[in-house]
Amino acid sequence: MFCGNIMCVSTEFSYCERLILSDITLTESIVGDGALLTPRQAKLLAIVVQEYAKSAQPVGSSAIAQAYDLGVSSATIRNDLATLEREGLLTHPHTSAGRVPTDVGYRYFVQHLLSEAELSTSERREIRIQFSQARQELDQWLRLSTSVLARTTQAAALATAPRTSISRFKHLELVAIHGVKVLLILVLQEGTVKQQLLDLDQPMEQAELSRASNELNDHLIGLSAGAIREKYDLLSPFARQVALLVVDLIATMERQSNGQIYRDGLMQILDTPEFAEGDNAKRIVQVFEEQSVLEQVADSYGGMDDIQVVISGDGRFAELRDVSLVLSRYGVMDRATGLLGVIGPRRMLYGRTMGAVRFVAALMSEIVDEIYSP
Repeated sequence: MFCGNIMCVSTEFSYCERLILSDITLTESIVGDGALLTPRQAKLLAIVVQEYAKSAQPVGSSAIAQAYDLGVSSATIRNDLATLEREGLLTHPHTSAGRVPTDVGYRYFVQHLLSEAELSTSERREIRIQFSQARQELDQWLRLSTSVLARTTQAAALATAPRTSISRFKHLELVAIHGVKVLLILVLQEGTVKQQLLDLDQPMEQAELSRASNELNDHLIGLSAGAIREKYDLLSPFARQVALLVVDLIATMERQSNGQIYRDGLMQILDTPEFAEGDNAKRIVQVFEEQSVLEQVADSYGGMDDIQVVISGDGRFAELRDVSLVLSRYGVMDRATGLLGVIGPRRMLYGRTMGAVRFVAALMSEIVDEIYSP
């Protein structure tokens, strides 16, 4: 198998990261992050990143020389690895003969040597089918998005509900239950559904409740909470009382959706060597359970224009050291947007993860476009 100009050894993975090296000759240099690398050194950095991602074991010069046809001796490879270590791109853990990437090395790899790897046609088809079956329920497709990403990337995933400055009324039903008890079912344009049990002053027949429902649907469709208030005078007394409750429910749902973060795949992170036990395991569990760090991440990166890779918290989030995030905004600007992403160890397969996040974000943007279309 080949990725760019680098031969990849056969592994349990069915794909290789694609490297942007095909147009580089051995007389050129690559400059970035303070490092001046020859193309061969750049290839070696990419090899170490990929091999370490697959094995979680330090990568040595002898192993590289045996597995990759670079046209140089093991001693030359060893010298180049030492150079990469001096540049701060690799490190030499304990007394091991092998190297592992540093945060700087991972950033260099992602920024200069990597191209996204698309999911296979069958994977994309399967994911599209799943989303087509969950399009109208906000909670359902948000949970689906994290489940799909966690399974596809073998990491953890997060998603925030689409945020909009204005939630709008779509539909309401009043259903007689028993005696004075009535079930109110409110649906907003973004797909959020709220059910509320009401106690009336006196029983009402279903026919009366249906007339009130139709009256509210005719007058309020597409309106925000503020605009609904302006319609009070047009409504019958009972419909006006229900409209007052609708305004309160919309405000409550906006607060809940804006603060909710959907998560999946924690156990997959805990299965990795980095987080199998000790303080690292405790820290990642706290990040997932307490949610405050994820909220800060969502606030910090929710306005980005393109996919973002955050390595070791970019020095801003101590709780995320030894963790990488691949994040993307989804939705439609000026209507509603949310954040979608994957969390895993730094030695993740970045190309495939970026491709998966971008694909699922595009599907979610299609759903938001349908739900919030004028």
